[in-house]
Amino acid sequence: MKVHFIAIGGAAMHNLALALHEKGYEVTGSDDEIFDPSKSRLNAKGLLPDAFGWFPEKITSALDAIILGMHAKPDNPELLKAQGLGLTIYSYPEFLYEQSKNKTRVVIGGSHGKTTITSMILHVLQYHDRDVDYMVGAQLEGFDTMVRLTDDNDFIVLEGDEYLSSPIDRRPKFHLYRPNIALLSGIAWDHINVFPTFAGYVEQFSIFLEQITPGGAIIYNEEDVEVKKVVEGSNQLIKKYPYQTPSYSVDEGQTLLDTPEGPMPIEVFGKHNLNNLEGARWICQLMGVDQDDFYEAIGTFSGASKRLEKIAEGNTSVAFKDFAHSPSKVKATTQAVKDQYSNRHLLACLELHTYSSLNPEFLSEYHGALNAADTAVVFYSPHAVAIKKLDPISEEQIAEAFQRDDLIIYTDPKAFKDYLFAKRLDNTSLLLMSSGNYGGLDFNEIQKIVL
Repeated sequence: MKVHFIAIGGAAMHNLALALHEKGYEVTGSDDEIFDPSKSRLNAKGLLPDAFGWFPEKITSALDAIILGMHAKPDNPELLKAQGLGLTIYSYPEFLYEQSKNKTRVVIGGSHGKTTITSMILHVLQYHDRDVDYMVGAQLEGFDTMVRLTDDNDFIVLEGDEYLSSPIDRRPKFHLYRPNIALLSGIAWDHINVFPTFAGYVEQFSIFLEQITPGGAIIYNEEDVEVKKVVEGSNQLIKKYPYQTPSYSVDEGQTLLDTPEGPMPIEVFGKHNLNNLEGARWICQLMGVDQDDFYEAIGTFSGASKRLEKIAEGNTSVAFKDFAHSPSKVKATTQAVKDQYSNRHLLACLELHTYSSLNPEFLSEYHGALNAADTAVVFYSPHAVAIKKLDPISEEQIAEAFQRDDLIIYTDPKAFKDYLFAKRLDNTSLLLMSSGNYGGLDFNEIQKIVL
């Protein structure tokens, strides 16, 4: 089968390209820019385009399918050529569904926690040598790619993102997977540029439930008010299994999970991650992994990339980076680090980088998000605001949103870096939260200031 990727360089797109190449497909692609690690990984398999840009001559009737990435625009010249030729054009989630129509589809949805839960499930299955197809939103230790597709595996585990499917398909991705087994971890308003009202955002999760196959199952976090309301208000002919955060304790920086065999040390921490763990346990149980086998495997799970990822540690200090950017994620992550290292000073830094976080109308959602930090710092780039064509935001608006009189605000990358590296992080936990890199911060340099 001959498949061409329009915008092959994205994190998800290049992993799908690698998976199809591994499956024996003939894969080509285009993009106007590709950065590492996508660039190196595509190049290693001979899939890196010879030149960057869009080349309509690559689109011919010999192609069996086009896979269209979100990075492309509706007027992309390759897309227009494909439409003119009447070629089959798939969005990323559409194609994954086509590849898994005859499998049992397990879809993990929610505003937060879905990458971690999916990662936990895959870790447990791999630990016990159970081969499944999958798509996950982060690189995992022990996995070559973020996507695996075969003709043989019975199960596919999919991270269910609520963002749009493609430039010409405005449906959320997780509406297209039609799960047999689904999970909802939490609902907290996000992607304000696509869902301008909270009600409109919540509606997407109700539609997700409607896509579950009749007789299927939904595992849901009943501690989340909105999730509980959506699931328990659904009239779908599906089985409903609620879960809650399991009992655990923290002893001198070590989290201990209560199990039938007694307290068990685990590598992840924070109430939100223990809640994620319980959701993963339920899914694994429905996939045939019993409780004892789950606990044996989960004790060795160290986390997904950029999710409370430890980047430096000294005798009295530690530093983490985390992908947290939405208010609920920021609050949960900050509280988790404070609870884990309660006797240490917590310096929490947040970069406002996404469309939602840089929207003046959305800023008030961050009220209290950094309250668990002893020192709270917010960084944002006015240049990034301009590039995203958003209304300017002021430092006063930031301060008003977070409601902390002692909030430190930086708008210049060099000034932020100078502040950070002037610190001596003695008896301190440093938390760097962002979906960006603070205007060019080298996270590897953090080791220099951790004592």
